[in-house]
Amino acid sequence: MKKAFIKVLGLALLATAVFTSCDNDDPTPEPTPEVIENLENGILEGQLTEDYSLDAAMTYSLSGSFIVPEGITLNIPAGTNIQAVNGGTDVYIAVLMGGKININGTESSPVIMSSANGNPGDWGGLTICGKATTTAGVNAEAEVGGFIYGGTNDDDNSGMVKYLVIRGTGAQINDESQYNGVSLYAVGSATTIENIAVINGSDDGIEFFGGTVSATNIFLQNNEDDAIDWTEGWSGTINNAYVEHTITDFSTVVEGDKVNNNPKINNLTAVSTTGGTALQFKAESGATITGLSLTGYSKSIDMKDDGPLDNVVIEGVVADPTDSYNKSATVDPSGWAWVDVELAEVIALEGDVTGDVTLDPAKAYRLKGSYIVRDGGSLTIPAGTKIHADAGGTDVYIAVLMGGKIYINGTADNPVVIASDLGTPADWGGLTICGKATTSAGADSEAEVGGFIYGGTNDADNSGSVTYLVIKGTGAQINDESQYNGVSLYAVGSETKLENIAVINGADDGVEFFGGSAIVKNIYLENNEDDAVDWTEGWNGSVENTYIKHTIEDFSTAFEGDKVNNNPSFTNVTCVSTTGGTALQFKASSGASITGLHIDGYEVELDMKDSGATANVQVDGADADVELISGETNKYTFKSGAGSTAIDISGWTWTAAGL
Repeated sequence: MKKAFIKVLGLALLATAVFTSCDNDDPTPEPTPEVIENLENGILEGQLTEDYSLDAAMTYSLSGSFIVPEGITLNIPAGTNIQAVNGGTDVYIAVLMGGKININGTESSPVIMSSANGNPGDWGGLTICGKATTTAGVNAEAEVGGFIYGGTNDDDNSGMVKYLVIRGTGAQINDESQYNGVSLYAVGSATTIENIAVINGSDDGIEFFGGTVSATNIFLQNNEDDAIDWTEGWSGTINNAYVEHTITDFSTVVEGDKVNNNPKINNLTAVSTTGGTALQFKAESGATITGLSLTGYSKSIDMKDDGPLDNVVIEGVVADPTDSYNKSATVDPSGWAWVDVELAEVIALEGDVTGDVTLDPAKAYRLKGSYIVRDGGSLTIPAGTKIHADAGGTDVYIAVLMGGKIYINGTADNPVVIASDLGTPADWGGLTICGKATTSAGADSEAEVGGFIYGGTNDADNSGSVTYLVIKGTGAQINDESQYNGVSLYAVGSETKLENIAVINGADDGVEFFGGSAIVKNIYLENNEDDAVDWTEGWNGSVENTYIKHTIEDFSTAFEGDKVNNNPSFTNVTCVSTTGGTALQFKASSGASITGLHIDGYEVELDMKDSGATANVQVDGADADVELISGETNKYTFKSGAGSTAIDISGWTWTAAGL
């Protein structure tokens, strides 16, 4: 019995040992995917293999492509910081069709995606591909990454993007393609896009390739191509967009392309300190826009391929390319605390200058009303300063009154520019200077513009200096008889320095002298609708080098002299017209002495409007040598004296300066 018991016990122990051994023989654990290991070490690279949530306490390095494929969700909590290496097109985040991304930033803790320095083109950007419709078709191939996008579900949901700030995107793929800050390929309407900032991108800020997704509260600063771009029949809506440009050579605020599915923008405010184009529509594209405010753009609407303007509806009516849309801002990003950037400062100029004021060429200025330099005050405008004038008609001008002084200190390389955004004739008044020199109107006369007082007894009066100034869009109409000119010189004295001045696209005169003894050198006058150079009230000064160009029809004259003849003198005058018209016109007993006269393209070369003596016009030291035009009584062509060598203005590159 004892042996049997021991034998049984031994068998039992053996069985127990065997079973115990089997229970402890666990299978070898599956290895952690490399992409997950990377994530746990703070590296985003590779294709995500499972749903994953980043840790806001970590700073992640985006070191290559990071792809969220179909069936996988990436969650990015508030406050997460992702730093992209400067890898160009090799560095990006892409969410493929069927994948989802949930960026859960908050106003106080946005999600940040940026290269170290946030320089344009440092990395690709964020791309999301959905299953909504696009004119590119189902399963189209994206220009970035060759990703597949597009389907039939306009309600497709690719997740949500809230409170995201992106910097330094737009890496160049080839001559035709670049990454954008945010690229939305056929993204559906169930995807949430709210509170996004794209800053310093070398291509577009945000681009929609078809789809139906909408976006709310987008901030786009200094993206070098288009701030907002769409194509392939995108049909969504943008609510509240703020665009800012302080860089040169960007493309547009908005670019729409291809078919028009009438996307909508509610409240778009865009500010430029460097001019440029605001809204551009290619092919048949268009949009419906309400709450549009543009400041500082030199072209408001560009129908690039001559598409139907009716496709662009602004504030309920067909868009008007001659309207600058310079309205009060409809979006104020100063309350968007999640966007930690310095906004462009646009300084308003209006009111009185009574002390010494010096502008800063590094700042942007907006002439919003009358800006008047009073007696004893001085205004200094350094080289390179640009002043955007509101299209406010006669309410917007700069005036220097008797005893005040202005110093416009432009240079050939950095002229001062004062212009309305579009440079359209009559957008604003112009520059008026009132001095204390003599005028046949008498001392303390009242000007036709502004009711300003001018005129005295000091022909050597000094109102300051104006050098290298370009003015555009002047000539606002006061009444049937009076208008502002580009530059109005009321009894300005000979000690005032006036050199290298261009007046372009004025609705009235380019430069007009009301008495005085002002001396001017190098003036360029293009397409001023009344007289390029006008004088009256016995002006007795001189101009050296006058170049006048007319390519518009129905202008008045190149020269108009009126009233008494105090024999002002002109050295080197070139007048060129491609549309005929009248070159020199003298009213009453007025006249002038001209040397180096070149007239080309005018039907009437001399018009003695009130039958004044042609001898009042001295050309190269002799009476004007003219021939009466057949059938006319006071209109002539020159037989000689008007064929001098034209002024060579190839070196006057400053005249091409703009805002």
